[in-house]
Amino acid sequence: MLAAAVLTRIDGEPRFMIAEMTADTNAGISGSGLLARIRTRLALAPDPASLGGDHAVAGLPRPERVLTPAAVLVPIVLRAEGPSVLLTQRTEHLLNHPGQISFPGGRSEAEDAGPVDTALREAEEEIGLARRHVEVVGFLDLYQTVTGFLVTPVVAFVEPGFALSLDAFEVAEAFEVPLAFVLDAGNHTRGSRLVDGRERQFYVLPYQDRYIWGATAAMLVNLAHKLAPDD
Repeated sequence: MLAAAVLTRIDGEPRFMIAEMTADTNAGISGSGLLARIRTRLALAPDPASLGGDHAVAGLPRPERVLTPAAVLVPIVLRAEGPSVLLTQRTEHLLNHPGQISFPGGRSEAEDAGPVDTALREAEEEIGLARRHVEVVGFLDLYQTVTGFLVTPVVAFVEPGFALSLDAFEVAEAFEVPLAFVLDAGNHTRGSRLVDGRERQFYVLPYQDRYIWGATAAMLVNLAHKLAPDD
């Protein structure tokens, strides 16, 4: 059983709470070997040929549309008890994806040097994660969302000792999920809903009382596939 600090907001003020976290240690590889696998298995640059998306998860053709470039940071925190993935929960009043669990990230701005710069800037703005704690180690597959974004997932190692400061307008909470849980295929489930009269499937990673789904869950599944041990 692991204990992790969860940064949440109570009456508008940031508070740290201790949450118990369970991890499946049978994810196939752990410790320094896992970190080395992350460095070697991920793409060194975004690959336009490796494109997933909400359509692919649902088994539908890729929609042809103009896409808005965006990037997210996939932060892997190097905890002594085992690496974990840092996620956020969006506030309920947001117009897009209210209350959903997501990575820090957003649309690219003209002043951004590229997707890495976008991801790091958004992480600083949304949760106050300083760049000096972050080491970019690779990229997941590009992801096209049903809302018209082309997202570059930027994977990074984060050294412990950082302090977070949440943007109260966008972020209700920041929390961590053991990487071992993410890598366990037994935790990858599917949900569905009717959209315009058609059933659409999506990935779900139910963790404790949290419902990680949609693009965030699909990117975590993509990470797990890339790090899966060889047969």
